[in-house]
Amino acid sequence: MRLSNLADYAVVTMSAAARHCGGARTSAAELAAETGLPVPTVQKLVSKLSAAGLLRSVRGARGGLQLARPAAAITLADIVEAIEGPVALTACVEQGKHDCAYEHSCTVRPHWSPVNAAVRGALAGITLTQLARPAQTMSEVA
Repeated sequence: MRLSNLADYAVVTMSAAARHCGGARTSAAELAAETGLPVPTVQKLVSKLSAAGLLRSVRGARGGLQLARPAAAITLADIVEAIEGPVALTACVEQGKHDCAYEHSCTVRPHWSPVNAAVRGALAGITLTQLARPAQTMSEVA
């Protein structure tokens, strides 16, 4: 299982936005400069993250982007799902998807929902606050 580049970049972008937390606003261009991502990519991400209710755009002279809610209330699952959609390791458990030729005889299908819930739970256990912190070195952890 691997996140798409866009989902990865969304995590990077949201982490940078979280470092502006506390009312400070930023722009897509500033986030692009901070992260090293291309401005058009960040603009696309900002659009998706705003639509998902994770970022808010404020207009006016003091306008810009800010988190739509506290960083501690935004999880890795929220960010990934804003870009990728619901966590689903197989298509057969997605609502309305019935394109598997073996669905009628599959004995594993009923078990995918708890697996997906476990993966989503693991992602939901990591907050944006944690992701925005500088990484600890091994000596700091010990």
